[in-house]
Amino acid sequence: MKYFLFTLAALGVAPLTFLLAANVRWMRYVVFAIMLSLWKYQSTAINFFSHEEYHGSARGMEVSLIYLASMAILFAAKLKGTVKGFFPEGGYKIYALYFLLCLPSLANAEDGLICWLEIWKMMMLFIVYLAVYAFLRTTNDFKALTTSFLIIVFANFFPVLSQHFSVRFQAHGLFAHWNCMAMALHLFGTLLFARFLTHGVRTVFDKVCFAGFCIAILSTMWSYSRGAFLVMPLSYGLTALACMVYSDKKVFVRRMIPIAAIAAIGLVAIMPRIIDRFVHAPQASSDTRVELAHCAWEMIKDKPMAGVGINNWSLKMSPDYPYQALASDEMGYELTYVGIVETVYLLVGAECGIPALIAMVIWFLWYLYLCVRLLRRLKGTPWFFIPAGLLGGLTANYLQSFLEWVLRQQMNLVCLLFMFAMLSYLATDGQRIADDWRKKHP
Repeated sequence: MKYFLFTLAALGVAPLTFLLAANVRWMRYVVFAIMLSLWKYQSTAINFFSHEEYHGSARGMEVSLIYLASMAILFAAKLKGTVKGFFPEGGYKIYALYFLLCLPSLANAEDGLICWLEIWKMMMLFIVYLAVYAFLRTTNDFKALTTSFLIIVFANFFPVLSQHFSVRFQAHGLFAHWNCMAMALHLFGTLLFARFLTHGVRTVFDKVCFAGFCIAILSTMWSYSRGAFLVMPLSYGLTALACMVYSDKKVFVRRMIPIAAIAAIGLVAIMPRIIDRFVHAPQASSDTRVELAHCAWEMIKDKPMAGVGINNWSLKMSPDYPYQALASDEMGYELTYVGIVETVYLLVGAECGIPALIAMVIWFLWYLYLCVRLLRRLKGTPWFFIPAGLLGGLTANYLQSFLEWVLRQQMNLVCLLFMFAMLSYLATDGQRIADDWRKKHP
């Protein structure tokens, strides 16, 4: 039945494309559908060449409703002529370089099909990025994107409530793990926080956005993710600093005072459990991170330029390869753990080599650079909250990625690429739309 429904959905891409080209207002509903698909990700995707038992960053050749909807938006925008070619500003070139530098790892891979699963995922996620950019180029409808973020924040809160008040200690909501949820909510939460600081709560939509911000913060706290607790002050602090520097100081202080008061009360209430989370965290968790980091370092030393094979980490951790034994000698005791190294940077370096790792880091930092550049350009406009919020949200994701490999998972990458696409659009068209807005609001 699932394959039958998937076939219908795939056949529907072409008519949906023409429908969206005829009426671009329908695009916003497709964007909503993409975010709703995150809510039910597994049930809205077909997994070809499935390897569900494999411990890797990609376990099948997934074709999701997210990807099909993104193709329809992208093709419709092309038919409308609102995008020249398919490519936005220079960030896509860095991603293309990162992608190409991952391919030489195929030469060292044990299983080419396992490699293909990750390569396929990278190509499909790039389509999501292009589709969001094309949507904005066609509609300039940031409210629709903000609404889609609110959909996932509110949808995620109901399972968080259930999990928090049940026997589960750490809530993960709709996501596979509490760290995944915390990193996604850093992106949404900082955006909504910046929107509150710059827009206030004058309209009904403003009030809904403020409620979404509060829910994002509460859900993040209930994840009891140590990494999230460590980066949260910096992420929200950077966002607040950007808003303070580039906004009206009196308005900023007036809006920050109640937030600071509520945050202080909430922190006092939850502090005992936060302390308990750090003090009584299992030592095995920290030990395993260190052990796997040593294994990754052995892989990097052995194959520094091309890595051991994209998505081949778990295969290369077998006794047939020397990496775990070498790490055991370094640690002074035998290692038998086969999980994925708990940092995306060492994972990419081990699987794809140092050049690919450098390209990925540059790709990440490029969008932080766009945030900084856009702050002055969009000062005083309705879109200022986007670079201000993402300055904190992206920083949180990048720092927490030293402790997690979450940014190789589909759900979090979809959320991240939505943010990248918004920044790309503002980098290419931000000055124009800001100037047009200032002419109408002198």
